[in-house]
Amino acid sequence: MITVVGTGTGAPVPAAVLAGAALVVGGRRHLDAVPLPEGAARIELGPLAPALDKVAEYVGEELPVVVLASGDPGFFGIVRALAERFGSGLLDVRPGVSSVATAFARIGLPWDDAVVVSAHGRELRTAVNVCRARPKVAVLTGPGAGPAELGAALPADRTLVVASALGDPERERVERVTPAQAAARDWGTAVNVVLCLDETRALGAVRTVAGTPPPDRWALDEDAFTHRDSMISKFEVRALALARLGPRPGDLVWDVGAGSGSVAVECARLGAAVVAVEKAADGVGRIRANADAHGVYVDVVHGTAPPALDGLDDPDAVFVGGGGRELAAVVTACARRARRTVVVALAALDRVPAAREALTAAGFACDGVLLQSSRLAPLPGDVTRLAATNPVFLLWGVRTPASSEGVVQ
Repeated sequence: MITVVGTGTGAPVPAAVLAGAALVVGGRRHLDAVPLPEGAARIELGPLAPALDKVAEYVGEELPVVVLASGDPGFFGIVRALAERFGSGLLDVRPGVSSVATAFARIGLPWDDAVVVSAHGRELRTAVNVCRARPKVAVLTGPGAGPAELGAALPADRTLVVASALGDPERERVERVTPAQAAARDWGTAVNVVLCLDETRALGAVRTVAGTPPPDRWALDEDAFTHRDSMISKFEVRALALARLGPRPGDLVWDVGAGSGSVAVECARLGAAVVAVEKAADGVGRIRANADAHGVYVDVVHGTAPPALDGLDDPDAVFVGGGGRELAAVVTACARRARRTVVVALAALDRVPAAREALTAAGFACDGVLLQSSRLAPLPGDVTRLAATNPVFLLWGVRTPASSEGVVQ
């Protein structure tokens, strides 16, 4: 039997759990905090594979093993690796309070509406994009992915709460800092978790389902957005564009030539971090108003593409809804940077070949459709006709494995 004990946030390890253990496994601070049974072997966790191999030796001889872990070991913890290797039936898990729950408790906030993302041993950009998109995020940190790195990548309107050495009566610290302050410090190795908050929305709505549920619907009607003279992607177009973009938590999406920002807002509602690029000053205001109206955050850049794209982080997906005579150059610039896909909406037939060539030249597999829909429209006399909408070409390019080397980092 392998007994897995959550500790490190103030809960002591019961002596009865340790008694009789032939092998005790854990981080140095956990091992140093408990008296080992006489004759028990000790393994300090570093690389996981050698520790699991040693555990396997003791399990094979039916000797009892105790694994000490931080907080709740079933929450982004070692329980997954142990269950995959030895089977869940061999585990006796004694969870402690997770560092995430403890950190939110320290600042007096509920966390049923928080998004939790692990940056420990994982790519930091996913955590950064979740923090950009959501008002309440807990980031489990690791080497190279701590408060300083997060602070350097996040907008100034966020607040970071850095929780270190949770549960240690002498060393515990919970500090509120700006991203710039976080970026300027060396935080050492005692950080447990970093909370990223948009404090204007930190309380959030009452939840029935924990976390941030997906929106109830998408491809919203045009009247759900403020727009100018019907200059907005129609919902039929947006429905297919969203399907091809595939926005999700952890992604960064560009909406280039955003207009009213309807695509940007819909991507943000689906959990992605979004940058909307718009050259018209009144358009910038509309995008921000539409984002506010739907309770999402969209980073709006006032400028003309392609130059306005310089300095932006590389996106996972891009929607190009404008470009005019510079469309081919805009699509080319987006295709050089996009990690996954580029979707282009065009009303003009004569610009389709140039956009398609820009995508294929960048190594994308390109496809597309002409969308031509007719909507039900009432007529006097309680009858209905079909009202045709303007046809729109939708092209999409998907990066092939061979073209991934061309992504600008």
